[in-house]
Amino acid sequence: MASYSKPMTRPRFHLAFPVRDLAEARAFYGDLLGCAEGRSSPDWIDFDFHGHQIVAHLAPDEIGHRQTSAVDGEQVPVRHFGVILSLEAWQDLADRLQAAGTQFIIAPQIRFKGQPGEQATLFFLDPSGNALEFKAFAHDDMVFAK
Repeated sequence: MASYSKPMTRPRFHLAFPVRDLAEARAFYGDLLGCAEGRSSPDWIDFDFHGHQIVAHLAPDEIGHRQTSAVDGEQVPVRHFGVILSLEAWQDLADRLQAAGTQFIIAPQIRFKGQPGEQATLFFLDPSGNALEFKAFAHDDMVFAK
């Protein structure tokens, strides 16, 4: 049996979430977002989400976001997930999503301008209605700034 052990420099996050259709999820997460596919079954697919493991589970009755919360003048989906990228990677993703015609919940923008925690952010839905946020900070020490 092959060994896949690789030293972890930081713990990896794991998230399981519902989707309505696995082929649709495969195209969205694999093709559009560029997440490498891991193991799968007829009921779920593992994806490498920037070094973290996300698992799309076939569960059409569980899909979609329902609640929002006000953040810096925007209505942010309460249930969402994403990743913090470098500013360059965030801009590349924003450009790719815009070129693909992505409908944003919150278009690419800078939030908390001039304040601690200033960040580039964008929100959109996957085909099953799961909300995703991608963000970036000019300096990594600003991620938890008060």
